[in-house]
Amino acid sequence: MLVNRRTVRIEWADCDMAGIVFYPRYFEMFDTSTHHLFEKAGWKKRELIREFDIVGYPMVDTRGKFLVPSTAGDDIIIETQVTEFRKSSFDVIHKVFKPDPQGEVLAIEGYETRVWVAKHPEDPSRIKSRPIPEEVIRRLSAG
Repeated sequence: MLVNRRTVRIEWADCDMAGIVFYPRYFEMFDTSTHHLFEKAGWKKRELIREFDIVGYPMVDTRGKFLVPSTAGDDIIIETQVTEFRKSSFDVIHKVFKPDPQGEVLAIEGYETRVWVAKHPEDPSRIKSRPIPEEVIRRLSAG
């Protein structure tokens, strides 16, 4: 599967009163990382929406496993990839690494399930899942 890695600097505003990253901020970083993965596959989000006539790929399930905290000034590496495709949904894993003198330490594992959606054909004020195009699966599956 296609993998995207990006470095993110933890800012003071990302942290809570204990001085560690406030956990919802990671989910914002994960959302952005998913968009970066699609960019690596060749589409900025607005291009994807236009090309495939969709609304987007909203998150319908998410969770995280937090192993090592991060604080302001830390640089973390977020590695993102799709792990499974279904007819109209797909799973994404985000692995967050912290640099260490011996290499990288796994700090967080984040998981998402997203659904490929378009406007509902009978009621454009609603959305409806749509099969993920083969071209999207092919590009995100490239190794």
